[in-house]
Amino acid sequence: MPDISLTMLVLLCVAALAAGWIDAVVGGGGLLLLPVLLLGLPANTPAAHALGTNKAVAIVGTTGAAVTYARKAPVDVRTAVRIGLAALAGSSAGAFFAAGMSTDVLKPVIMVVLLGVAAFVILRPAFGTAPATGPVTRRRILAAIGLAGLGIGFYDGLIGPGTGTFLVLALTAILHLDLVTASATAKIVNCCTNAGALATFAWQGAVLWQLAALMAVFNLAGGTLGAHTALKQGSGFVRVVLLTVVFALVGNLAYEQWLA
Repeated sequence: MPDISLTMLVLLCVAALAAGWIDAVVGGGGLLLLPVLLLGLPANTPAAHALGTNKAVAIVGTTGAAVTYARKAPVDVRTAVRIGLAALAGSSAGAFFAAGMSTDVLKPVIMVVLLGVAAFVILRPAFGTAPATGPVTRRRILAAIGLAGLGIGFYDGLIGPGTGTFLVLALTAILHLDLVTASATAKIVNCCTNAGALATFAWQGAVLWQLAALMAVFNLAGGTLGAHTALKQGSGFVRVVLLTVVFALVGNLAYEQWLA
């Protein structure tokens, strides 16, 4: 356990709880959890340890949310796993290229895309409010594997923030899922990408396991509660949270690009 105060430890646990809830509803919990970890850990802690610990915490809450969704939402687990395996490959490739690429060039592009997404969701109130009327075609499944799997997985390895939110949006648009089912599917995909990242960080010895175990308990509670909330409140509620997270992500990227 790192040398941190009791007050900071409580703050980290509360952040883990809130991040689990946000991530289960619409993705983007890392926007809250990772900055708090970077703030709360001792100044001499390598950044990789914050990233590794974040993944160790997040995978527990994500798995809890995925199990909750799978039990109560009409999730095609087979398709979700296929997309997840593609995302795992994409994130590995993204991590490989990240070492030699400046993300400062990409962040403004991502911000423009996110603002475009927000405008689309606002102007299309029916987006993600009702499931498709017919079966999903093989072409759409392959498109989801390519874009939501390989494409967003590559982004996850290259930059990372907002991956869960991008997955929800892509799955809703490509597979014509309602936002609740898209969130459920995204959690299964996230389990795959988080497992790959965590394995890498663990192999490098960059996980603070004792701290992660404590925070994971709260993250699991938040993730399970968030899944229940989304299932109960429906797509309209998820839409509001989605827009909130999108604007928060834009603000976070803008801060990192021009003010940090």
